[in-house]
Amino acid sequence: MINEKVTTPQRPGPVERSRAWIARQPSSDRDALLVWLASRGSVWVVAGAVGWLFATEIGVQPFLDRWQQWDFHHFWGIALYGYGGEPTGVPNEAFFPGFPALLALGAAIGLPHVAVGLLVSFVAGGVAAVALARLGDLDGGSGVGRLAVLMWVFAPPAIFLAAPYTESLFLGFAIPAWLCARRGMWAYAGVLAAAACTVRVSGVFLLAALGVHWLTSRERQWRDLPWLLVPLVPLAAWTAYLRVTTGDWLAWLDAQAQEWNREFTVPWTAFSNTWDAGFGGTQTPGFAWMFRAEIVAMAVGVALTAALLMWRRWGEATWVGLQVIAFGTSFWYFSVPRATLLWWPLWIALAVVAVRRRWVLWVYLCLSVPLMAVWAAAFLTGRWAG
Repeated sequence: MINEKVTTPQRPGPVERSRAWIARQPSSDRDALLVWLASRGSVWVVAGAVGWLFATEIGVQPFLDRWQQWDFHHFWGIALYGYGGEPTGVPNEAFFPGFPALLALGAAIGLPHVAVGLLVSFVAGGVAAVALARLGDLDGGSGVGRLAVLMWVFAPPAIFLAAPYTESLFLGFAIPAWLCARRGMWAYAGVLAAAACTVRVSGVFLLAALGVHWLTSRERQWRDLPWLLVPLVPLAAWTAYLRVTTGDWLAWLDAQAQEWNREFTVPWTAFSNTWDAGFGGTQTPGFAWMFRAEIVAMAVGVALTAALLMWRRWGEATWVGLQVIAFGTSFWYFSVPRATLLWWPLWIALAVVAVRRRWVLWVYLCLSVPLMAVWAAAFLTGRWAG
């Protein structure tokens, strides 16, 4: 008898397992993930470069510190002190609790708040990218989804998909919720929308859009309607908490009005105020440039809402239109370019056109990629980026 040496097969390492997992995914999912990962490389290149290009006499700003800008300080303050603790310059109630809760959870296991925020945006953005690709293929046909993701990740304000902000986390719940609703999976849609409602006030608009979609769907079933009530649970809990702690059911709205001028203003006055801020010489050049971008973004939102109504996409028109109305009836337009990242019908519509006319994609990328780099550099160096 010949003795043969028996060798135990080696267990594949994490890199090999990741490659095998990606290879098993549908092509649209795989392409969406690869686009997402590649685009993160672009963002990290910009983030790495600005620290050296804009170094001061003090030296090069540490990498993680470059991400601690603007709203992140509010999220960090809530995670560290809670809503009843030390305010961070503005009333903490202006911000919903979902994202700060994750920052606090990560800090509890010893991670820096900013690193947790970056990780959350990275993972949630990948989920949103896959869901957007699937939704794009469902709406526009094969190939539309991957182009929608490509145009989305290189949108001018796309730095906020990477930053420790709420956009990626919200979309990681909201786009899958909409995708589930489109497929008639209302239980999943309701639960995901409830999670989105803990992250941003935009969850209220999402809930309204889901309701309109259910009402206008030919396949609607009355037994699915109770699932649309699930998102009301976190919203009710949040307002009840505010009532108990501040005495005001809508303390978050009052805080927005107090610090960001989000009080009701007639649309023509809101436009006039924004125009004066952008072109009237009342703002510094950096802020004036961004107010001009606000006007462009509002024009895109109005045109998109009109197009969705014309196409009888009632749910999507509700989703975008309510946001346009909210922005257009504040003192002035504020953070509208960032909001375009949430308008998945915009990226799908652009992708549908790009599939038919490929030059549209190249023109878009030639204009958008430089703007994205400028937007990212502005944010990462502490300049106002919307």
